[in-house]
Amino acid sequence: MTISVGDTLPSSTLMKVGSNGPEPVSVDGLTRGRKVVVFGLPGAFTSTCSSAHLPSFMRTAASFKSKGVDEIICVAVNDPFVMDAWDKANEAKEAGLTLLADPTGNFTIAMGLEFSVPEIGFTNRSKRYSAVVDDGVLQVIHIEESPGTCEISAGETLLAEI
Repeated sequence: MTISVGDTLPSSTLMKVGSNGPEPVSVDGLTRGRKVVVFGLPGAFTSTCSSAHLPSFMRTAASFKSKGVDEIICVAVNDPFVMDAWDKANEAKEAGLTLLADPTGNFTIAMGLEFSVPEIGFTNRSKRYSAVVDDGVLQVIHIEESPGTCEISAGETLLAEI
């Protein structure tokens, strides 16, 4: 079942690369008492993710912060090393974004937002979405019908709604 407005995000652990290698990041810790934007996408370094989705949140990061958003978090079903390399290649951290890995897909699956295209190596990847979460509770969610489009899940579209 797909997560809906009013639902609490599932407790889960994402990953990032820290100074000593991979580190766990608690979804509860990221969202408790905070207003965050979370956007999910099929994969780092993929075409629409790199040319449209990530850049849309890089362009709008300052505007989200001015509307009281504490953090903008990008989640993909990739390993933390790939997400770290994608972050560095795009200077996403410098733009105000946090890129986190969902290496097993557990968070994505718990949200009911997974899809698979085994012929191209996509198993339990994230649908393209964007969401506003306040104190762990989903306030707004936009889910694309096709993983190759970035319209309703773009940063500008979400920003206009809050």
